[in-house]
Amino acid sequence: MQSMIRLVFAAILLCFLVFAVNHATAQKVVVDADPSHVANTYSPVHSLGAAIDRLRTGTPDHLLKDPLLKEILNAGWQTVTYRQNTELMVEAWHWNPTGKWSNADKQEGYFVGSPEPGAEIHNSWAYPLPHRGFSRGDGNGWSRLTDGDIQSYWKSNPYLTKAFTGEDDSLHPQWVMIDLGAKLDVNAIRISWADPYAKRYAVQFWTGEMEPFYDGTMKGTWQTYPLGNITEGKGGTVTLKLVDWMIPVRYLRIWMTESSNTCDTHGSADKRNCVGYAIDELYVGALSADGSFNDFVTHFPSREQTVTWPSSVDPWHAASDLDYNRGDQVGFDFFFNSGVTRGLPTMVPIAMLYATPEDAANEVAYLYKRHYPISYVEMGEEADGQHMLPEDYAALYVQFATAIHKLVPEAKLGGPPFEGTFGDVEVWPDANGKVSWLGRFVDYLKAHGRLNDFAFFSFEHYPYQDRPTYSWADLYPEPEYVHHIVQVWKDNGLPANIPFFMTEGNIGGGAPPSSVKSGLWLADYVGSMMAEGAGATYYFHYMPSPHSFSGFGNFLWIDENYNVVGYPPQYIAAQLITKDWVQPIDAPHRQFKASSDLSDAAGNVLVTAYAVERPDGQWSVMLVNRDQSNDHAVKVAFKTGGNSDRSFSGQVDRITFGPNEYQWHPAGVGGHADPDGPPSRSTVRGSADTLYQLPKASITILRGRISQ
Repeated sequence: MQSMIRLVFAAILLCFLVFAVNHATAQKVVVDADPSHVANTYSPVHSLGAAIDRLRTGTPDHLLKDPLLKEILNAGWQTVTYRQNTELMVEAWHWNPTGKWSNADKQEGYFVGSPEPGAEIHNSWAYPLPHRGFSRGDGNGWSRLTDGDIQSYWKSNPYLTKAFTGEDDSLHPQWVMIDLGAKLDVNAIRISWADPYAKRYAVQFWTGEMEPFYDGTMKGTWQTYPLGNITEGKGGTVTLKLVDWMIPVRYLRIWMTESSNTCDTHGSADKRNCVGYAIDELYVGALSADGSFNDFVTHFPSREQTVTWPSSVDPWHAASDLDYNRGDQVGFDFFFNSGVTRGLPTMVPIAMLYATPEDAANEVAYLYKRHYPISYVEMGEEADGQHMLPEDYAALYVQFATAIHKLVPEAKLGGPPFEGTFGDVEVWPDANGKVSWLGRFVDYLKAHGRLNDFAFFSFEHYPYQDRPTYSWADLYPEPEYVHHIVQVWKDNGLPANIPFFMTEGNIGGGAPPSSVKSGLWLADYVGSMMAEGAGATYYFHYMPSPHSFSGFGNFLWIDENYNVVGYPPQYIAAQLITKDWVQPIDAPHRQFKASSDLSDAAGNVLVTAYAVERPDGQWSVMLVNRDQSNDHAVKVAFKTGGNSDRSFSGQVDRITFGPNEYQWHPAGVGGHADPDGPPSRSTVRGSADTLYQLPKASITILRGRISQ
């Protein structure tokens, strides 16, 4: 009997010691709730939104109508941004099918949509540009520089010439670049010029090992060939010996600074046909001693051709270029009247890289005449991803801003928007050695007295797009990614008084439906971005696709009849963020920075926290337990600037989403989740000593009032 008593006593003592150790070593989340340390103040109605891009032809009438639209809206995202995809496909966008061609008789040239409201714009379509110089990009288009067709040609954007910028053409040099695919011994180039041709140009080669974009931008220089500087070009087809020996190169560039200003095949009636530069075909290779030319270029009208990139493309096109199969930029009237905007102010785009100022101005005027609520106008789409130099983008920006503000002075304009990046977008150095794309864009606006036309800065965020491998550990660096990129923009010239918006983003890859990883990433991302001071963040892609269980079409699982068949992790996480963490009302929320001391052996923070003081007087802390294998318990303290910490007091609502609320069951090609929500709900008694339980791989929201 005594031995039994000793065993019971030992067990009790062990439990007490474990309890004491747990309390002594309990992990803590600390909220910097000092009123003078507010990180951001925003209304969720205007700041937590979603992005709607071009949709597959035939799908908008299914997606933007109930009952599916009701399910989409039930995720809780509020404001929306209308995305513009046609520029990524190098197309001219007819936002209004009613309008005028510059050459009305032939239905070709430069199209300007009508600003006058008429019949409903239900759909809008795009026209692939016939003078394209890109071998890559979205879609399946190809370059006219290496297509093997001497009748086709690339032509630069006329709006980047002195006739429209008012500046010497040498200040906006146009260029074409060719990628041979590997280093080859080159000593010659053959250029079949069209009109207008370059009178002054330089043929150059890249000295770096990496491509001269992205990570390779600063890993080499463009060096002009010894015989590659041409000062009196005559057009026609010219074969140029560039050097007396062979230089192994992969990338070559033609840098053009003076035009012949002769007219292209479309005639002299429109001055836009008679400025800039045009090339029929490019050939790169080796010139032998007997004068024979060995061409290394693959000439083919498809993406099997040798790759080229241009500085810009002429937006000239014809009615016959229309292609319905490339997708539907939802018609503005259908879009605004469908209910998807909730009647809230919406960010809309204008085409700018491949459009005309008059067309863009008419679009904005049309929307205002329809009395649709417009928050901001985004100028163009991903100019950095299309390797446009910042001075060229800025020159277009100024022209388009002038045209828009002439018709709608109150329109708030901004951009660029950058494609997703982890650091500053760097470009080839200017004469002063400056490489920051954003810095040079801002410098141009300042130098031309037009910084007041820059009302907001926008960028995209896809941290894990196109990675070779993925793992659960991808979650850990997300808050630092966000902090770093925002600081980069500030360090490189973003004026302090200009708000910034993440207008399109998602995890990008490595988040299949078999786990809650994508949902945890979303909570971490939104909390981080708003804590860094963003004006708004927009989830992409808001619209689901039938039978899509991965990628950007998995916000809702729907069948071929557009019926909802399941709720993926990001849908449920969105509901937690928009309905439980914040109040879904148009009232200011104050967000404060929060930190956790719970890390693994490698130093990865396992629990992240995001705190908001809500209009209803409650504090709401969103905790993300990124530990895939272990539950954790944490205390929560609020440092408000006094001598002692404060804590939750009284009843605390606890809402959790994790593996207990979502489980994936693979089956054949597809699979299904059961359960797929809802989050679990409970209440806890709050105090300074309360340990809040965080299940493994979960999002938990604690919501209540704090002690006085």
